[in-house]
Amino acid sequence: MTSRRASTTAAIAVTLLATIVVSCGDRDPAPEPEATASGTGKSIFRPEFQVEPIGGAEAVAPAPLDTTVRFEEGVELDEQARADIATVAQSPQAAMDWPIILRGHSDSGGSDASNMRASIERAEAVKAFLVENGIAESRITVIGFGEQNPVAPNALPDGSPNERGRAANRRVDIHIGSPDPKPVVEEPTLAETLAEPAEE
Repeated sequence: MTSRRASTTAAIAVTLLATIVVSCGDRDPAPEPEATASGTGKSIFRPEFQVEPIGGAEAVAPAPLDTTVRFEEGVELDEQARADIATVAQSPQAAMDWPIILRGHSDSGGSDASNMRASIERAEAVKAFLVENGIAESRITVIGFGEQNPVAPNALPDGSPNERGRAANRRVDIHIGSPDPKPVVEEPTLAETLAEPAEE
C-alpha cells in the first residue's frame, strides 16, 4: 500500500514538472528593453518617482555676509584687521559681485567732528584693502556714523572711560548682500482673514 502511494505521488510530481516545462517553453521570450539616448534601458519606476540628477539643480546663492573689523587704536589696520578683511575678500559673497557697504564707527573720545572723520577714515582703510585684494571699487559704499551707534558703553557707571567699550566701538561693519533681495510677503493674520467676508 505504501509503495503504491509513493509511486502515485511520484507520477503526479513528474506530470506537474512536465506541465511546467511545456508551459515555459510556449512563452515568448521577454522583450529586450528599449534603448534610450544614453544607451541604457527604460526605468521600471513610474515617472512621478523619477529623481532628477543632482548636477542639474540650480546653485543656491549664499546668505548675505555681515561682519565687523575692529580697530585697537587710531585708523590704521593691524594684522588681525587685515586677516579679517582678506577673509571677506575671498568669501562666496564677495565672489557674487554684490554691493558692499562699509559703516565706520568711533568711540566718544573727542569732538563730534573728529569722531566722524575717524569713522570715515576707518571705513576708507577697509575699502582700500578690499580693492588691493581684487574687489572693484565701484561696488563699495562708505558711510561714516561717528560715535552715533555704539555697541558698548563708552563710559563706566562712575563716568570714567570704559576702555574695553571704547575699543569695541572703534570698528567698521561690513555688509555684502544682494542688491534686490526677494520681497517679504506678509501673510494675513487669522483676524484679518476672518474679517474679509464681513467687509464684502
